Amino acid sequence: MRLSRSQSNWSDEPSNSCSIPRQSGNCQAVEAVSTHTRTRTNALSNECHTPSYNKGLRIGVYGWRQRCLYFLVLGLTIIVILNLALTLWLLKVMEFSFEGIGSLKVIPGGVELKGQATILDALIASSVKSRRGSNLMLESWTNFTASARGNNGQVLARFTLSEDKLECVSKSFRITDPNGELLFSANNEHVVVGAKTLKVTGVGGAVFEGSIQTPLVSSEAARDLRLESATRSLEVRAPHGINVESSAGEISATCLSHMKLTSRDGAVTIESRRVFLKGLRTALLPEHGSSTKSSGKRQGNTNKSEGIAVYQLCACANGRLFLAPAEGICQADKSLC
Repeated sequence: MRLSRSQSNWSDEPSNSCSIPRQSGNCQAVEAVSTHTRTRTNALSNECHTPSYNKGLRIGVYGWRQRCLYFLVLGLTIIVILNLALTLWLLKVMEFSFEGIGSLKVIPGGVELKGQATILDALIASSVKSRRGSNLMLESWTNFTASARGNNGQVLARFTLSEDKLECVSKSFRITDPNGELLFSANNEHVVVGAKTLKVTGVGGAVFEGSIQTPLVSSEAARDLRLESATRSLEVRAPHGINVESSAGEISATCLSHMKLTSRDGAVTIESRRVFLKGLRTALLPEHGSSTKSSGKRQGNTNKSEGIAVYQLCACANGRLFLAPAEGICQADKSLC
């Protein structure tokens, strides 16, 4: 602290507060004021010089941490670019558009597919239709199966097409024409053929293990009709009548044992311009003995030489037919009847 020159006892030498003359006040009070002043001056000096002390402190990420951060940002940038490139490539390859994916387009009421489609797993749809004017082809490798299920998941019907068979599982099977007329129907009780004609073209014909009921059995034009039972009997029955007719050929009935024509309440009528009974045995008159036999032979030879052989047609009591000479009565022994 310095005193102005106007003050008394002025000196050019620096002095402390104690060097001030006693006439200016108490020395102790001056020293207290001086100490307080120096304290504030030091505080202000420290506040002014504080930035000089913090010049070496740096705020941020430096060193290996900074390099790792840069590498992380670079890797994320590369991944984002690759994802964007792959997304664009998939959009181009799959042909995504506002209408659909490639040949698969979403239309009101369903999905439209142009071209061929390969189904790698099950196909579940309410309906599958082709475009107007185009065919619909369903193709499978080794096996093709179409099933219909109920509400509880049980199989109601199944259609299977495999390598060596066509199998249909259903309670009934029906085939109709475009007009809705029944052509074929089959179930557990009966099989119905609604067509006008059932034609069997196999060499072995048609084999029926049970009975068959039909209003007409006919053969194709210029072909024979055979009704045959290889190991059992053959029965033809009708409540009103049976008509066997051959318009342009002959009818032949052959059997190993007996052939019977029976009419319970009527007659058996054979109408023809010529009726042939071949293989009938001939009886000779017994009263003439051996001479009659020889004469009969001579008479038969005479008739044969003339080209005409006439005999009588006789019948035994049991209905068996035999021949007798034209001259005489119908008489036979036990060997004939």
